[in-house]
Amino acid sequence: MKFVNTLLFTALTVAIAGAGHAAVSPDEAARLGNSLTGVGAEKTGNADNTIPPYTGGLTTAPASFQPGSSFRPDPYEADKPRVVVDGKNVSQYTDKLTATTQELLKRYPTFRVDVFPTHRSVALPQRLLDNTAKNAVGTKTLEGGVALENALPGVPFPIPKDGYEAMWNHLLRYQGYATNLKYDSWNVDSSGRAILATSGNAYLEYPLYDPKRMEPAKETDLFFKTKLYYQAPARRAGEAILVQDAVNPLKMERRGWQYLPGQRRVKLAPDIAYDTPNPGSAGASTYDDAWVFNGAMDRYDFKLVGKKEMIVPYNTYKLNYHKVAADITTPHHVNPDLMRWELHRVWVVEATLKPGKRHIYSKRTFYLDEDSWIALASDEYDASGKLYRGSFAHMAYSYDVQAPNSDNHMIYDLVSGSYNITGIYGPYGGVKYIDPLSKAQWAPESLAGTGIR
Repeated sequence: MKFVNTLLFTALTVAIAGAGHAAVSPDEAARLGNSLTGVGAEKTGNADNTIPPYTGGLTTAPASFQPGSSFRPDPYEADKPRVVVDGKNVSQYTDKLTATTQELLKRYPTFRVDVFPTHRSVALPQRLLDNTAKNAVGTKTLEGGVALENALPGVPFPIPKDGYEAMWNHLLRYQGYATNLKYDSWNVDSSGRAILATSGNAYLEYPLYDPKRMEPAKETDLFFKTKLYYQAPARRAGEAILVQDAVNPLKMERRGWQYLPGQRRVKLAPDIAYDTPNPGSAGASTYDDAWVFNGAMDRYDFKLVGKKEMIVPYNTYKLNYHKVAADITTPHHVNPDLMRWELHRVWVVEATLKPGKRHIYSKRTFYLDEDSWIALASDEYDASGKLYRGSFAHMAYSYDVQAPNSDNHMIYDLVSGSYNITGIYGPYGGVKYIDPLSKAQWAPESLAGTGIR
């Protein structure tokens, strides 16, 4: 495995459970905005210029974008693939493909990876970059890495020293303050039949990114809230789920509530976490598979392996904003005609199940984008060490609000030969950036209503 720019990291594991990890020195933090971007990515391109230098991201919307619209045209639609990888030439690119991507290429002649020119499109608001510089010298992890303290709105660990810090960057990734999207989740079985798993209306909020917030996060502060109203299929219509995550999951574990119309009451749902099958995907994924990874990190040891150049989904506007779901959910894999892959530098993090802990995955490998800190892909292994599942997040930068979005994500089950894709919002007009919901609208009792219109 070939790694690049090893000076950017030292691959470490957390040595003492419960101990805090020190922030970087002021001298090292001074690299931010100089040799590194404001979020800790390398400013320079690679040797053969297949990864360009970072020049500030996409700051101008394409002429076809209608201001105020939630439908975002592809700013790179004129691009043509520079490389096409398929089952015949996959061996030439194995060092740049996830294990799941390689398996799909070997297994299905119809699967291919169209590698387009790389665009480093992500640009975060300046206030978050300013806070990120402060976080570099001030934010620390607690509880052996699974909690953190003193994080301001921004990237908590722009120069990560271990896997927990890198994963916190993903968990606290910036995707705006509050969003709403209507979406579909589809399962495609081994025969190629597409079945609607759920159709829903999702509200997501990232409280730490309140523009008025000036103080660092406290251990019991919430960093993520989501409320889902299921509208289809008929057997799921009327169900609703509310989930909240706190900065220290050991002091305040994930809280979840569920409303079932047949019971006509809201009830606590403590099992909405970890490897519980996710009903939103009809059980095709676990709760912590959503967005490639979410939730608490206490069941795994997270190791920062290093940084690598990888071919990953990126700037996937064509897929995310496609209006016909049936065009996306082709047999065995997502329609390659709608996919866009690019070469990017990613942080590689390996998660190994801790002794005495339970999860259906014994090992997981995550690939985190250096420019957005979004987990773009993962490989999951079963108890015997065999490749079991693999997931991808389809990131498209919302250039009108300076926020990356990866709500369209998917998982392949390589044992059953099926896959699930969640967050198909193109048929419904895209992601909306909204004012935060009121305190009453985030109360569990609100789930019993008919939803917010």
